[in-house]
Amino acid sequence: MTAYQGVRIVDFSQGMVGPMAAMLLGDFGAEIVKVEPPGGDRLKDHPGYLAWNRNKQVATLDLEAEAGIAAAHTLIAGADVALFDLGPTRLKALGLDADRLTAKYPKLVHAWMPPYGTSGRWSDLPGHHSLLAALTAMPFRQGAWGDTPVHMVLPIAHSSQAVLGATAIGAALFERTLSGMGQAVTVSGLHGSAECAPPMRFDNIEPLPRGTPPGANPRYRLYKCADDEWFFLGTLFTNFYRKAFEALELGDLFEVLEQDMVGAREMLIGIFETRPRDEWLTLLQAHDVPCAPVRRREVWMADEAVAEAGMRLVFDHPVLGEVAMPAPPARLSATPARIAGLPRAVRTPPAWPSKIPAAAEPRRSGPPLAGIKVLNLGTVIAGAYAGTILANLGAEVIKIEGPEADPFRSDGSQFLVYNRGVRGLGLDLKQTAARDTFLDMVRSADVVIDNYRLGVRDRLGITYPALKAINPRIISCSINAYGDSGSRAALPGFDPLMQSEGGMMAAQGGGDDPVLYTIAVNDIATAAVVSAAVVAALNARETTGEGQEIVSSLLAQSLLYQLGDMVDYAGRPAGDLGGRDCLGLRALHRYYPCVDGWIALACETQAEAGAVGQVLGIDIDSDALTAARDGDLAIRVEAALASRARDEMVDALLTAGAVATPVRRFDEALQDPWLWDNGHMAPWTHPRLGPGVSARTYADFSRTPGGFKLPTPDLGEHTRQVLADYGVPQARVTELMATGAAFVAPQA
Repeated sequence: MTAYQGVRIVDFSQGMVGPMAAMLLGDFGAEIVKVEPPGGDRLKDHPGYLAWNRNKQVATLDLEAEAGIAAAHTLIAGADVALFDLGPTRLKALGLDADRLTAKYPKLVHAWMPPYGTSGRWSDLPGHHSLLAALTAMPFRQGAWGDTPVHMVLPIAHSSQAVLGATAIGAALFERTLSGMGQAVTVSGLHGSAECAPPMRFDNIEPLPRGTPPGANPRYRLYKCADDEWFFLGTLFTNFYRKAFEALELGDLFEVLEQDMVGAREMLIGIFETRPRDEWLTLLQAHDVPCAPVRRREVWMADEAVAEAGMRLVFDHPVLGEVAMPAPPARLSATPARIAGLPRAVRTPPAWPSKIPAAAEPRRSGPPLAGIKVLNLGTVIAGAYAGTILANLGAEVIKIEGPEADPFRSDGSQFLVYNRGVRGLGLDLKQTAARDTFLDMVRSADVVIDNYRLGVRDRLGITYPALKAINPRIISCSINAYGDSGSRAALPGFDPLMQSEGGMMAAQGGGDDPVLYTIAVNDIATAAVVSAAVVAALNARETTGEGQEIVSSLLAQSLLYQLGDMVDYAGRPAGDLGGRDCLGLRALHRYYPCVDGWIALACETQAEAGAVGQVLGIDIDSDALTAARDGDLAIRVEAALASRARDEMVDALLTAGAVATPVRRFDEALQDPWLWDNGHMAPWTHPRLGPGVSARTYADFSRTPGGFKLPTPDLGEHTRQVLADYGVPQARVTELMATGAAFVAPQA
């Protein structure tokens, strides 16, 4: 039994995003037919194609021909989900838009994943992560040495769009089991960008500074050692930072230097330069200090930690030989993933029987996850943000914190964004009465999420077997750093440690120093994957009647968000690498300064390259598409653009047939009418901290829209209300409050 067993998907998407979304559903049992044009998927030669399309049957249809469209409709008629990634104009021209298909096939989930937005000027451009990032201000949020945009080697927004797509499709399927009706689901590139790099600005909160490539905070930073090797010190929280000082025999300086970031940073830089990296790692790890070496991606994929976590799969390819790739990013205990093999070409698509029903009125209303109750013990970003994504889909999410609070809790914009849409419950699980109350709440809950270190659930008595004994329908999802098996399972871990050891920092730095991604890649990835896994388990429960345990990790996401670069076989081409304040990959795929801002170019064809030459008045050779990002052609393009106005150049390039966009700064993006028109962000007000702007939603549903109904809670803000809603008698609530087992913080 698998979570999506019996679900049929016809995948019309190409490249990475749509195929990866379908891949995640296929990993958990959906039957997928991938439809490709006569020339094949545009990324058919990319190593990642083998992973993004695993488990799939691949059929060729020419949608430009009447017979191809007819065959497509035959497949759609027998499918539960039809997945598309075309721009709005092309999708409508083919007659494959949601309005037409959902009218014709009422039970169909029409999943549309356009590369940018759903309407307006930029929405029909060919998909490029560098352009999506440019339009949503991501390049100016990445830490840099200069005042320049930074091209991110890692396609973070595309990965987030893919996982959100799988989550939204699963939510629509879950809702369909209750209502009996399909609907249109849209997860655009803007949704992906909003999840991984949320627009966040609050009137009364000072925005965070941009930061530098190694990291500005001495306790959470890259350090270079005597052997010119680098490691990341991940002591974000004070208890770990203190342990680092004790390991260095500097405990008597801790109190002073904790308040002196510049002094501490300069001192630690000098200390770590005196000995080789491995000596420092051995010393620090012996004192339980979170740290990790900077390594390359291929080293991480072959590492023992990945194998011990069960995250390395190997398949035989008839031409390439042995192909290794990462396993699915979450483990479901009762309905585990099923990987049948690499993509398989079929001469004729399967003859699925038609699922066209008579039109009917839906049997329910409300968001896709309306009525689902989630108890979220998760903290920081990964665990907490997972609850926010589920709340956005309509679940009732309770954020449970002890008196010490979520260590990430603050009045800063990041905490507000990652914890929006939930209610706050103060519960001290170290007290028996609080644990008993929590277990009573589990009886009527659907999901429990935690990101405790290994062993904490056992000490608290809230392991999955304990929860299952109370409520067989409970879905328990536990997140940790390195998985729940192997020699590292009990170690503490933070996002940058996986960036460091997992190869992300080295890839972004290229031949220069490694670079810390300002976006907490593995944290936001884990939050997205947990929401997808919970939705998959909810779908499974509709069939089995029982819950199950889900296990995921930051390690798993360090592989998933680099999936295309983690596929390994003999002779595979090298992946993309960045550099110091990297501006792009090639001369005609990079960012350039204009007199009043920056412009993004993304040329893939000789015709597009020729258009650049025509507009700028420079010669374009036949090898222009592969020209180096800092070579002769790049120098000539930069010189031609330097004295020109940005928007004037974008207009001229687009008119001539080149592909270009502006590179927005964050304040400009907040004022961009196109982003507002496409629902990238929305205003809201925190009752104590005032008005602000952040993401509107992570998916749009035509019939059962979700969204945020609540602001971010203060610590324990809704304790009395939540306990009453879960059936705790008023006398018991009074007793719990009197002993501190339950509480409301003073500010709430």
